[in-house]
Amino acid sequence: MHAAQDDLALNRPGDAVRRKIIELQPSAPKRLLGRWLRGSEIHSWSNGLVGERVTGRRLNRLRSRGWSVLHAVQWSSGSDIDHLAIGPAGVFTINSKRHKGKAVWYGDTAITVNRAPTRHIVISQHEARRVSRVLSQRCGFHVSVRPVIAVVHAAKVTVKNAAPPVLVLSADQVDRVLSGLSPSLSEDQVRRVYAVARDPRTWLNA
Repeated sequence: MHAAQDDLALNRPGDAVRRKIIELQPSAPKRLLGRWLRGSEIHSWSNGLVGERVTGRRLNRLRSRGWSVLHAVQWSSGSDIDHLAIGPAGVFTINSKRHKGKAVWYGDTAITVNRAPTRHIVISQHEARRVSRVLSQRCGFHVSVRPVIAVVHAAKVTVKNAAPPVLVLSADQVDRVLSGLSPSLSEDQVRRVYAVARDPRTWLNA
């Protein structure tokens, strides 16, 4: 068992972003003001926090279906994995992206938001490869990791790739889609990966 302060299972969705916002602005009244000032750094981080909370709530529903879910898994660099889902269908890194009222389009290799290109796909693929490498080393067997992008509050999400390397979903579909995928891990493998993933030393020493 992990000591309480050393168990990533206790993290809430958006905890890493919440800490960043407090670091940027220690004053609670000024943080509140910054959340409403478009273009401010606090506003941008607060937007991301809303997205992670929405996605996290949906992912937490997987726990009743034999899945384990972690949030705000932090690397030694200070960056973090928004969400990590481990279950019968495998291991998934989930990156929350809030694009309120915008049109999100995913073609063969890239995502555009209101026709503007993004690096969402490349970044998500890199994260999944890194997580796979770390978990495989610590678990003692190869752990395949699939990247997911959960789009929050978009006006429209269009996916034109029949076999996308990155799953791009509206956040309100993410629990249903993941739980509906074909099983690929045994119960013992799920338990082993989760035990390794919830230990912060796995990520801080990577």
